[in-house]
Amino acid sequence: MGSGLCALLALGALAWAADLYRAVGLSFMNEQFYAGMLAIGLPALYLLIPPSRSGPRRLFGLDVAVAVISCATALYVMAVYPRILDDFASTPPDAVAAAAILLAAVAEGLRRTTGIVLLLFVLAFLAFALLGHLIPGDLQGQDVPIDQLAIYVTLDTNGMFGLPMKVSTTIVIAFIFFGFLLEPAGGARFFTDISAALMGRYRGGSSKIAIVASSLFGSISGSAVSNVVATGVVTIPLMRKSGYSASSAAAVEAVASTGGQLMPPMMGVAAFVMAELLRVEYSDVVLAALVPAILYYAALFIQTDLQAARDGIKPIESSLIPKSWPVLKSGGLFIAPFVVIVYCLFGLNMQPETAALWAAISLLPIGFLFGYQGNRLKLPEFLSVFPRTGRASLEILIIGGAAGVIIGVLNISGLGFALTLELVGFAGGNLIVLLLLAAVVCIILGMGMPTLGVYILLATLVAPAIVELGVPDMAAHLFVLYYGMMSMITPPVAIAAFAAASLAGAPMMRTGWESVRFGWSAYLVPFLFVFSPSLIMKGPAVQIAFTFVTALAGVWMVSVGVIGYFVRPVKTPLRIAYLAGGLALLLPIDAVSDALWVNLGGMGIMALLVASDLLTTRKKRRIGNA
Repeated sequence: MGSGLCALLALGALAWAADLYRAVGLSFMNEQFYAGMLAIGLPALYLLIPPSRSGPRRLFGLDVAVAVISCATALYVMAVYPRILDDFASTPPDAVAAAAILLAAVAEGLRRTTGIVLLLFVLAFLAFALLGHLIPGDLQGQDVPIDQLAIYVTLDTNGMFGLPMKVSTTIVIAFIFFGFLLEPAGGARFFTDISAALMGRYRGGSSKIAIVASSLFGSISGSAVSNVVATGVVTIPLMRKSGYSASSAAAVEAVASTGGQLMPPMMGVAAFVMAELLRVEYSDVVLAALVPAILYYAALFIQTDLQAARDGIKPIESSLIPKSWPVLKSGGLFIAPFVVIVYCLFGLNMQPETAALWAAISLLPIGFLFGYQGNRLKLPEFLSVFPRTGRASLEILIIGGAAGVIIGVLNISGLGFALTLELVGFAGGNLIVLLLLAAVVCIILGMGMPTLGVYILLATLVAPAIVELGVPDMAAHLFVLYYGMMSMITPPVAIAAFAAASLAGAPMMRTGWESVRFGWSAYLVPFLFVFSPSLIMKGPAVQIAFTFVTALAGVWMVSVGVIGYFVRPVKTPLRIAYLAGGLALLLPIDAVSDALWVNLGGMGIMALLVASDLLTTRKKRRIGNA
């Protein structure tokens, strides 16, 4: 029963993306569609996910009762929503009762799928909405009657039926379907093999394979932890076998998987929500996020390469490296669906969910007719993708509903505006202080939550304060997304790092701190693009290119300083010089008035250090050969 409902959930979302409802003569409001998706998703959740993760997985009578009641309530809302909408102001009793039932069902579903953290946030916001008018001072909220609150945060377009639910029920499910279809069709194995073929023969090749594979899958998965578990079971043993320590192997996997949530084009589905919240084109978000993501992975890639050279880590065994041409010949067609996505999004300006649907359609003949290395997609495997998609979408659906509740409370209580004023006031109007404060808040609030929940929470609570001090909307939202995701690798919680550590058998805290070292660029770059529009593709092309090149050089220099190796081990004084030169190069040219001179100074330091190291190494080799 639960699997059937999950399949129906996926089919409903795909039908919406294909506009099949209108094609068969059905016409209803978006909010009615959201209610219909809840009518499918809530009972599926209660039938499939037990009340306790550690308890028995058998079905209880209470689960069945809640499944039936929540389904009936959501269907009722779907049927009478136009009338409820007209009577919002009079708070009709049936609407209040339906709202209360759906709110309770979503809250318990949130606890079952994501744990207690996000639920506590939702309950705290609801408590403020009810009691905030009793709080003295600037944070005092408006006095909102409980019946009005229930209807507003649940059934209004500014609440549960708002933007997060729209993204969860349409865009996200379509992309999850595409990702799950890619695996049985052979695409997942192709991308792993091509990563190994391209990177395996180089020093530290195992870590490079992990970085490429995790960045690709992480962007689609929408969860750093699930990506660690999915790819880490292959990449971590490979890195350990190559010579990386357990903590280093786990840290590389954790940082690479977390970065997938920041990597265009999908950014762990946060890109779609960001476009909706900012009311900009999806392509604008992708372009803005591109350079910071490249710098993130460049820093990780360079550090693993230098560490491999320093520690004498060899390429992976030649017998484990597939040949590039046979891999491309057998699976090169799997690149086509990604070309379809890019063309549909940027060339045809399609909606993201429609682009994902067309990509999935283009994948079908490739999987059924060609496959990969003789393994083709079979009908039972194709049919199994639908319930798997629905099952994976349950958490996202519930998070979307919960996020809408938080947004609704911020709107109806006035808390959003008050929090913005408090944060700006606490920082004394100083942008640097506010950014430091916001970074800490983002890491704390982001601990233990999925990407979508992290971003929506921070976009509503923290980003407005940064915008208030004159920072462009895009830069502010990327800032909070970056620091929210850094909670995944920042101790003491660092759930992505700890998940990787458990796979590697490594000490958890040590893995967490190694993850911070490998991911250092993500802690620095957000501060830079707040002050430098060129790092998010705003400004003249020449300026953007210059900033990118100097930033890339800066990333390399800082990485040398962090690892302590270039062509030979680098002693502490020179490591400090590398760090200083790298930071000088990382300063964007449009950040401060004298940035160009700072960049030139960094270039001079880089030239001197590189020349000195190369000449010294060459001299030692000559002496050794004499």
